[in-house]
Amino acid sequence: MRLFSPSKINLFFRVLQKRNDGYHEIVSLFQAIDFFDFLEFKFSDEDRLTCTDSTLACDSTNLIYQAREIFRSQFPLPPVHIHLIKQIPIQSGLGGGSGNAATTLWGLNRLLKGIASEEQLRDMGAQLGSDVAFFFSSGTAYCTGRGEKIDSVMPPDQDVFSFSGWIAKPVFGLSTPLVYKNTFVDGLPCRDPLLALRSFSTDSPLYFNDLEISSFQLEPRLIAIKEQLLQQFKTVVMTGSGTAFFCLHPFKEVQPIKKLVLHPFSSLRRDPAGWYCASVACSATLEGYTQVKK
Repeated sequence: MRLFSPSKINLFFRVLQKRNDGYHEIVSLFQAIDFFDFLEFKFSDEDRLTCTDSTLACDSTNLIYQAREIFRSQFPLPPVHIHLIKQIPIQSGLGGGSGNAATTLWGLNRLLKGIASEEQLRDMGAQLGSDVAFFFSSGTAYCTGRGEKIDSVMPPDQDVFSFSGWIAKPVFGLSTPLVYKNTFVDGLPCRDPLLALRSFSTDSPLYFNDLEISSFQLEPRLIAIKEQLLQQFKTVVMTGSGTAFFCLHPFKEVQPIKKLVLHPFSSLRRDPAGWYCASVACSATLEGYTQVKK
């Protein structure tokens, strides 16, 4: 069985305060996009996790491994071989690892003929990471807490969150814990997240990311990259803790930028009865991924 494992962008990202547990209280509008990894599942004689990316650990530090273990802690699960075809770059703010964890929970549940409810899957996801539960939403969600409290956004006009753009990923990454460690709430602009949410039902949506301030301080090259992108796009905003940007409304045909990977994307919605899917054209990108890491 093969499943798409999506990523996400943060249409806006507000940091409210640092919590006593060390996490930050955030409010964000998450949007699933069709920048996919792929996960393959099959029963096996022993548990295995393999990956096309030789730099990615396939041990207990991997969220796929952890998702399998938390699922097994609640339901009887025979040995399973899970193979990850990795395309979403790490340290990008796109939530690729979180999407992998959510897709693993969904896939294991399908192998066992739907033994778990979606609410149980969401609860397991929330234990694995702040962004994991989001992927069990409609594909657009207003997220609070540390990101694990989700309210699916179902606008009367479905076209509100139907759009396309470009992901721009520098060749370098940033550590999410380091970005948050250097985020000081007192120095952030005072923005009303509910006003920001309502703006997406108008012709003037408010795109922003509070984490840009600390990320740009830690990695000043991001400032010049955003300036370059703004020469081609009306809207350029870092997603998550970076280092990727989502770019909307190009002024003209998009041109390559040195040392920057540009990847087209479209927004996604999830069928309540199923998982995320994409076109046949997207499936074709599987070709050529043969390197396997044990």
